[in-house]
Amino acid sequence: MNSVVAALLGRWKRNWQLAGAAVAGLWIWLYIGAGMQWTSADKGAWYFIGDPLVALCCLIALVWRRKHPLPVTLPVAIASTTSSFASGAGLLALASISTRRRPMDIAVVALPYVLVSYFRIGSYPLQRSPSSITSFYEIMVPPLAAGVAVAAGVAVGARRVELQTLHERAKSAESEQKARAAQAKAQERNRIAREMHDVLAHRISLIAMQAGVLNHRANLPAHVNQVLIHDIADGSHQALEELRDVLGVLRAGFPPSVPTESPLYAISELVAQARAAGLQVILTTTLTETPPDSIGRTAYRIVQEGLTNAAKHAPGSRIDITLEGAAGSQLRITVHNTLPNGNPAENLSPPSSGYGLLGLAERVDLAGGKLDHHSTLGNGYTLTAQLPWPTPTHKPAT
Repeated sequence: MNSVVAALLGRWKRNWQLAGAAVAGLWIWLYIGAGMQWTSADKGAWYFIGDPLVALCCLIALVWRRKHPLPVTLPVAIASTTSSFASGAGLLALASISTRRRPMDIAVVALPYVLVSYFRIGSYPLQRSPSSITSFYEIMVPPLAAGVAVAAGVAVGARRVELQTLHERAKSAESEQKARAAQAKAQERNRIAREMHDVLAHRISLIAMQAGVLNHRANLPAHVNQVLIHDIADGSHQALEELRDVLGVLRAGFPPSVPTESPLYAISELVAQARAAGLQVILTTTLTETPPDSIGRTAYRIVQEGLTNAAKHAPGSRIDITLEGAAGSQLRITVHNTLPNGNPAENLSPPSSGYGLLGLAERVDLAGGKLDHHSTLGNGYTLTAQLPWPTPTHKPAT
């Protein structure tokens, strides 16, 4: 039932103009009949039979006016001048071709319509007195009627173009919104992956290394085993706490940060934890000032990533960390590890996430710095970063 109603409504939306043209033609036909002098049988036969048949043919032909605009509207416009009942159909044909807003097509249909209308004046003998006003009326009606139909058609065509433009803009805006949403989701996934890597990779690498020692060194003293087990449990607890912190902060929409103390002090703690886990780490700093927290947090992540990679890929190597620079210049961070000097089987490192150096490069780039990492010929691997260190601005005394 609903489909039938929808089909009927669809047909009505497409063909209501034909119904309007038929009603207008009927009114003109009745008006002509009321004022006509019935002196000729031929005129009566044409009025009651020929006139409505011409109108019916014109209305049927107008069904195809959208598929074949000019071949349909031109014959209908000319034929409508021979039938008072087809007057509405003729004006609809003019309006329909005018919606295309092509001056040449409009002229091809409108001019024949007006010219043929002049030749058809007086085809029906009406009861009227000859006067200059009547003659003026007969001369002005065809071009005025054609002008109104053309103006209405042009207005409808302009409105259709405007609605189509708005529809295309809406579709384009919707597509752009979907693209932005997809991009935002991808960026959020990358951000979460990067933060998870920063928080977990370092501690899990240390835990894996300590577990590897326990697994492959069965002859260790009991107190050493106890220390390693305690470090593994402590590292697992810290990793779990940091994971909860990262997930909570990500839900709130704020980027996770390094520990709340000074980033440089946090680097010292990071080095101490690495040493406690068995890594050979040497920290050298020539800094006499404290860089801004934003620069310090990036430096913390750089050192953390360097220690993580060294523990994963160069077990038993010596790690040298150098911090140097001054305000108004640059903060230079160097993490260098020598060649591996241990049994790789003892290093049960987790699989690489792929977000370490990639995410770190993005962080450094956002901070306006430069990141470089490469292997040194016969001498290990070096991670170097240069971060801008602006000169602090002092507010004038008030």
